[in-house]
Amino acid sequence: MTKDNPRALAVESLTRVANGAYSNLQLDKMIAKSDLNDADRRLLTNLVYGTIQHRLTLDYYLRSFVKPGERLEPWVENTLLIALYQLLYLDRIPKRAIFNEAIQFAKDNGHEGIRRFVTGILHAIDRQGVPDLNQISDPLKRLSVTYSMPTWLVTRLTDQLGAEKTQSILATINQPAAQSVRVNTAVTTKTEAKAELEMAGFTVTESEVSGEGLRLDGQPASRSELFNQGQMTIQDESAMLPVEALQLQPGDQVLDACAAPGGKTTQIAAALDPEKGGQVTALDLHEKKVKLIAKNAARLQVADRVNAMALDARKVDSEFSDATFDKILVDAPCSGIGLIRRKPEIRYDKTPQDSEHLQTIQLAILDAVSRKLKPQGTLVYSTCTILATENDDVVAQFLATHPNFESVRVTTTKNVKADRETATLSIYPDDFDTDGFFVSAFRRKN
Repeated sequence: MTKDNPRALAVESLTRVANGAYSNLQLDKMIAKSDLNDADRRLLTNLVYGTIQHRLTLDYYLRSFVKPGERLEPWVENTLLIALYQLLYLDRIPKRAIFNEAIQFAKDNGHEGIRRFVTGILHAIDRQGVPDLNQISDPLKRLSVTYSMPTWLVTRLTDQLGAEKTQSILATINQPAAQSVRVNTAVTTKTEAKAELEMAGFTVTESEVSGEGLRLDGQPASRSELFNQGQMTIQDESAMLPVEALQLQPGDQVLDACAAPGGKTTQIAAALDPEKGGQVTALDLHEKKVKLIAKNAARLQVADRVNAMALDARKVDSEFSDATFDKILVDAPCSGIGLIRRKPEIRYDKTPQDSEHLQTIQLAILDAVSRKLKPQGTLVYSTCTILATENDDVVAQFLATHPNFESVRVTTTKNVKADRETATLSIYPDDFDTDGFFVSAFRRKN
């Protein structure tokens, strides 16, 4: 694959993602080893994310021009899907250029038969146009194909939230994610950070959702001096809410039970005062990820109040006595459906069985760590999914089996969704143009 052709690199990236690579990590690697200029890097990113986001839609269109049951080589299929994506979703690239690039790529990487096949498909699409999705009679399938979301997820969300809210969420998830950062209040203030970022050329908007959050436009946040100096970190606005829900005090002893890569750990640490005994113990299964937590804590200048260790949160009995911690955060392993805009392939990788299996793990973690909480202490359970199986259902089952805990209303700095009727807080991608998140809080009774 040529290092300076964004379309060729997009085909390679998509083929690797289909074989299990994460889109964001794969794209970072591809850009790092390429010889692309800024414009072509942006095009590569657009082609990869856009094709993944709309894959079910694009595949539906493509299959109407391919013989039933005909299997395509992955690189040939991705070449055609990328061409379709450009043709249907991008308006600045001329059709002739899209077709010529795809046909030339097929010629360079395959035999004459593949070149003729790709040429024929593209010309047929040009002559006939793509099928009208409104002609799909099954309403769930129509939503699935239109928004490129597996039918099982459309069904789950419709049952859970109703058709109108589901369609609103689906219409949002294929839009670009906003760039947001959390100001590191251990070393600066939001006012100071905002002023410095604006002087550096960023367009800065205060978050509607989180107390320490800012939205940035203009350039990647990682290029900012504030990021390099540890005065801010890249974090979604809704991901900041679980720590806000802990209602931390400077001297608290805190357990972050599922901590890597450390975004919430460092947010907790910024609210603690080591001179008053404040400390956060951060757990992860893998030593490699524990090192990443420690590295992030050092970059954000809060290492003096972070104790990172490799431990399965379900085995905390081996390390900690009961009633050790004032506050506990369980930001649980989950299906990640709330992160679809940032990791679009998630929607195709997950199954209903995955969600049910994760529920078992989530409940096991909650059961284990709950014994380590002091009476009147706060336990916050959160996920980055929007499926009730891993959210409200987990809360109900935990309370049913732990009568010494009670649900308390989630409180956040900006009092998000103040008019909601539930104690728990659900953030959907269409609510504030953020990731989807779920936050619940429990108090241990005396």
